[in-house]
Amino acid sequence: MEQVSQGGRRPLSRHIPLAVIAVAAVIGYFTLGDLLSFDTLREHREALLAFRDANFTGLALAFMAVYVGIVAFSLPGAAVASVTGGFLFGLALGTVFNVTAASLGAVAIFLAARWGLGRMLAQKIETSEGTLKKIKTGLHDNEVSVLFLMRLVPVVPFFVANLLPALVGVRFVNFVYTTVLGIIPGALVFTWIGVGVGEVFDRGESPDLSLLWEPQVIGPILGLCVLAALPIIIKTIRGKKDV
Repeated sequence: MEQVSQGGRRPLSRHIPLAVIAVAAVIGYFTLGDLLSFDTLREHREALLAFRDANFTGLALAFMAVYVGIVAFSLPGAAVASVTGGFLFGLALGTVFNVTAASLGAVAIFLAARWGLGRMLAQKIETSEGTLKKIKTGLHDNEVSVLFLMRLVPVVPFFVANLLPALVGVRFVNFVYTTVLGIIPGALVFTWIGVGVGEVFDRGESPDLSLLWEPQVIGPILGLCVLAALPIIIKTIRGKKDV
């Protein structure tokens, strides 16, 4: 009986990390919206700059730890964190810190989902037939392109791009490097906004995140989307010719 009990507990224990993330995301949505905001950055910017000048390494590590937590627990404030990275550390270092922290957070939530629910779903899809099997096969054949598209297309929520690949069983290595490379364009934009956020605050305004949709910004990103989708398009055309 003891062995059966232990065996019954193991599958449930695999869901604990994802359950914790889900609970934290819900609580954070209702409690942290006002805290992780541009108003908070405006109020504490002088203290943050003073701390940065006194302890650059300490602030950099603290910033990245907070950013990892925001992404890993799907908390509100990722855009604010990216802008803060540019404000505190400049375009080059800010982008490096933003990309590194966001990637680590994405890996954390991916592994949590893969360890529990993702493993079960991947096994069911693998043993299934029909439509689910075709979707799995199509994703496997175009895995890298699909992952890049999920990162580059601005309308795909970041947490969706972290969770969905884990639930359908994509390869971990592919997830990691498409995440790191795929979020660089967006990270550059938000970090760039952060570089000039001090002047924006001085005018009594808030950062304009709609800059992402300006033609000179969204154009190159859409161009990258086309490049990412090109292998899928070529395979589709070749498949139709073979038929």
